[in-house]
Amino acid sequence: MRVFMIAGEPSGDKLGGALMRGLRQIVPDMLFDGIGGADMQAQGLVSRFPMAELSVMGLAEILPRYRHLKRRIAQTAEAVIAARPDVLITIDSPDFCLRVARLVRARGATRIVHYVAPSVWAWRPERARRMAGCVDQVLALLPFEPPYMEAAGVACDFVGHPVAAEPVAGDAEVAAFRAAHGLGRAPVVLALPGSRRGEVQRLAPIFGAALRRHLAGSDGTRVVVPAPASLAEMVRAAVAGWPGAPVVVTPADPLARSAAFRSAGLALAASGTVSLELAAAQVPMVIGYRFNWLTWQIMSRMALIDTVTLVNLVSDTRVVPECLGPGCTPAALAAALAQVAAAPDGQLAAMDLTMHRLGQGGADPGLRAARAVLDRL
Repeated sequence: MRVFMIAGEPSGDKLGGALMRGLRQIVPDMLFDGIGGADMQAQGLVSRFPMAELSVMGLAEILPRYRHLKRRIAQTAEAVIAARPDVLITIDSPDFCLRVARLVRARGATRIVHYVAPSVWAWRPERARRMAGCVDQVLALLPFEPPYMEAAGVACDFVGHPVAAEPVAGDAEVAAFRAAHGLGRAPVVLALPGSRRGEVQRLAPIFGAALRRHLAGSDGTRVVVPAPASLAEMVRAAVAGWPGAPVVVTPADPLARSAAFRSAGLALAASGTVSLELAAAQVPMVIGYRFNWLTWQIMSRMALIDTVTLVNLVSDTRVVPECLGPGCTPAALAAALAQVAAAPDGQLAAMDLTMHRLGQGGADPGLRAARAVLDRL
């Protein structure tokens, strides 16, 4: 059996790696082709070109690279058609992946599965209807998503969110992490200004100023900044003047990353799936995000929801404060941090509910996704 897979960014690569493991667990001689990063390559994929070429977020950010991305879309579609796989699985990155899917569907009857439902509940609901013409099945990470896709005529399976199955560091790992980074018994605030270069450039100065306000007069609180290995030097330079003697960590071991999270009592984070990681580690949080001006102008007018934080959405609460767009200022973030630090219990209850609804304690999401793909072939 041959599977062609496409991932366009690190989160999709992680999903793809877990799905490949699940597929091989059921069909050991499965053959893979496509585009992916380190996780998928660790499962045997030879990526046709570097996945990093596709890791672009935001409407304004895509425009300067449009011609190159358009060429890659055409090349990838031709590669799929030539490979004649039993199934094409595209993973997130809809602006790239669904364009490839449309070109492939126009040339043949290859079965197409898209992993990660588009957030049609948040904005651009017409995307569900458009997908019906080129996608046979969607694998959803969030439990409330299947009805939206099925109403548009696309089969959809909730397979669980990977964060619900990730190992959580225990007390021994947390103690080792603190000792290794000289944190002792100091209170720790996590700062997560994003996983993309543009995010770090926009958010690091704002987060640093917010932490300076929040930590004014604090007695020895330390700041820990988890960062992707590819951005480590950039992040170190960006946080050099921050308060709290920042420690930048780039752990390859998931338990080490989890230990960094569990060492903290409070977090300031960019919007994204990191809110679910914080929920798994039971770290109360404040979410901040500043888009490119054009992206914000478009998205703020098209949004269908009043919150972008997944913990709020999955738990059906609004306990995680958000400072977005023009509202993402040092003063607003510092005020929100003070509010959460004073009364974290509401968030902790919402985090427990979130993890339960995402499938914590059930089958591994990668295996569930593999079963869903094979069951509908």
